[in-house]
Amino acid sequence: MTSKSVKQGEFYELEVDSDLQQSSAYNDDLAPTKVKDRTWSKWHIAALWVGMSICVPTYTLGGVLTAYFGLSVMEALFTILVANIILLVPLTLNAYPGTKFGIPFPVLLRSSFGMVGSNIPCLIRALVACGWFGIQTMFGGLAIHLFLSAVSDGWASLGGVGEVIGFFIFWALNMYVVIRGAESIKWMETLSAPLLLIVAIGLMFWASDKVSFTELLATPANRPADAGFMGYFLGGLTAMVGFWATLSLNIPDFSRYAKSQKDQVIGQIVGLPITMFFFAALGVVLTAASTTLVGETISDPISLIGKIDSPFWVAIAMILIVIATLSTNTAANVVSPTNDFQNIAPKLINHTRGALLTGLIGILLMAWELLKKLGALESDVSVEGMYSNWLLGYSSLLGPIAGIMIVDYFLIKRQHLDLVALYTPDSLYPAFNNAGLITFAVPVLITLVALNVPTLGWFYNYGWFTGAFTGAILYFILGNMQTTPATQTDALQS
Repeated sequence: MTSKSVKQGEFYELEVDSDLQQSSAYNDDLAPTKVKDRTWSKWHIAALWVGMSICVPTYTLGGVLTAYFGLSVMEALFTILVANIILLVPLTLNAYPGTKFGIPFPVLLRSSFGMVGSNIPCLIRALVACGWFGIQTMFGGLAIHLFLSAVSDGWASLGGVGEVIGFFIFWALNMYVVIRGAESIKWMETLSAPLLLIVAIGLMFWASDKVSFTELLATPANRPADAGFMGYFLGGLTAMVGFWATLSLNIPDFSRYAKSQKDQVIGQIVGLPITMFFFAALGVVLTAASTTLVGETISDPISLIGKIDSPFWVAIAMILIVIATLSTNTAANVVSPTNDFQNIAPKLINHTRGALLTGLIGILLMAWELLKKLGALESDVSVEGMYSNWLLGYSSLLGPIAGIMIVDYFLIKRQHLDLVALYTPDSLYPAFNNAGLITFAVPVLITLVALNVPTLGWFYNYGWFTGAFTGAILYFILGNMQTTPATQTDALQS
């Protein structure tokens, strides 16, 4: 048998022969999803986004925008809603090839960056995910520690040691879910989504008589009185787009399991913007209510609930927070790097090894925080501070990749890919696609210059947008110059 791609309805499926099985660019985990395994409906996709959106960082977004970006509460919530509507564009577009061809994110990148060159954007995306994995695992570990402290005075006496043990318990839960595969994640998200929505709605009603919504929405912006709105809004908008700029790249890792293009599009529209807006609004309301509840302003829901004088309700709340954080962490922060690390050496790194490598790097990135909790290290750096300060930074790296991916698939390749060639070195796709690599390097270099040249500061401050548009335009020019008629014909015939 000779390997070939076979069209089945709107999908393409790869028939694999022994030669392709031996290819250095192929393993079964990165192989295109079989049609029989495309089981995710629009409700599964929507549940995925509900499960990922309801998490501690989302809860704090309103506070980040009001404290760090000089927006009022009303402006902050408006910014979050607009950002997530904008995100639907790269999310649904980059999901298209994943659904049509069943390929994960790193394999799709081989088209625009080359068979080997794809590892550069893959590793950037993977390291950002590992950082988020470490942060979310800290939150999940704290919730486990507070749960065990609520049911055991002996555990409560462990203090920081208990938090570190909780970190590794939560770490192991993440590894278990991801290693079991896509169906395990689908089950996790489907189970958690309705439960988390009910809890979030209940919390909003619970806080409604403890804070004045009118006064809260009338809270003035934290910026100079004579400062204009637009500059602050665009900076906050860029940061909020950066929040899910990661998933706007690796959404093919999930859309490859969708039943149809309609399912992935509707599922994302239903699941993302409203959930993000609602849970961020809940964070604003509960943070404002925290003064009435516990006598101080607390923007972290885990710490807030931990101060409630009721072990029973603390224990119940912490179980729900563990579920919420687990559903976010497994899907948003482990799946992508697991696939990305496999792309480096598919014959050496399979799904399980990729997941464990992600977990190990996540531990290393959080080592300083774990040492602080054990009392072995003093530092003024906080997880919250790192989280609020790096949104702009990494969005400047991810924006160009998004622009390149969209232009490559829709305008250069015209929605046609050669499935066999994507897994075959030295064939249609080169080891390094110079157009993609140059296009990525240019906006990154401009960003580095902008950090040191005040007049170019806007290029960094609006990094996702400037990077995405610069990358898209440059790649359209260079990609068309590089693509020969013969290559175009080969791609269109696949």
